[in-house]
Amino acid sequence: MIDSEITLKKLEIFLAFMEKENIGRAAEQLGLSSVSVHRALHTLEEGFRCPLFIHKGRNLLPLPAAQTLAEYARDIVDLTYKGIEETRLKAGFGQQRMRIGTLYSLTLETIPRLIMGLKVRRPAMEISLTMGSNEDLLAQLENQLLDAILISVSDSQIDPLRFEILPLFEDDIYLAAPAASALNSDGTADLQDFRSQKFVSLTEGFATYHGFSEAFQIAGFEPEIVTRVNDIFSMLSLVQAGVGYTLVPGRMKKMYEHTLKLLPLCEQYQMRQTIALVFNRNQQQDPNLLALTAEGRMYARGEGPV
Repeated sequence: MIDSEITLKKLEIFLAFMEKENIGRAAEQLGLSSVSVHRALHTLEEGFRCPLFIHKGRNLLPLPAAQTLAEYARDIVDLTYKGIEETRLKAGFGQQRMRIGTLYSLTLETIPRLIMGLKVRRPAMEISLTMGSNEDLLAQLENQLLDAILISVSDSQIDPLRFEILPLFEDDIYLAAPAASALNSDGTADLQDFRSQKFVSLTEGFATYHGFSEAFQIAGFEPEIVTRVNDIFSMLSLVQAGVGYTLVPGRMKKMYEHTLKLLPLCEQYQMRQTIALVFNRNQQQDPNLLALTAEGRMYARGEGPV
């Protein structure tokens, strides 16, 4: 059994001393105190249960046993470094490729801005983009199929011990109506007035679907949903075609303000989505994620989409 006093860190210190042949110079190279280096060498010797050094005045001189240990220690430390590097690469850490998941609605402004910033910081990095629902993206992140995701965290069950959450902006929910509807665009929407109207919605698992369901629960009635779709752009195309009404986040307003009527909800139905960058805590020092979080913080300090 290997003695607990024999550690990789002590072997690194030992190798630095063998190279410099002086405790003070080894300590300077490692950024440690001379006392720490001396203690590491002494306890390492205790772990091997045989003498490695002799004292000659104030100097510590290596014995032949120390020379033998140095040969093996170099291989051990080098192999450990290689193993760490290969393990990180296998886990996707530090690769020139990054897998980002996003809600469809964030491809209008948020994702392009983040990607442009990332390409400035890390020009060689290839970015793979996956679009899906809140539920699907979180599952892919948990299974390490994605490196980071941009989702609504307002109603998501995210383990804060496992995942880092960086809020980017908050978004209000609007009623979206066909442009030909008789609604007054300057007012607010009381869902009670739409009991007899038909609606289209996203499928379950999308953040906006959860907000949709919650709003009508507050209104006290079940809307007549004529169809459910898997992306927000298809849903709004159906609204444009006059198939029905829907509820959408405000980040869609800029693109559709001339082709749809978008009204804020009355106070009792108002709700907000918090959009955030989410990634594994144990990968937060990955260079790619450091660049992405830096861009995310810059985005959060600026103006969110309107």
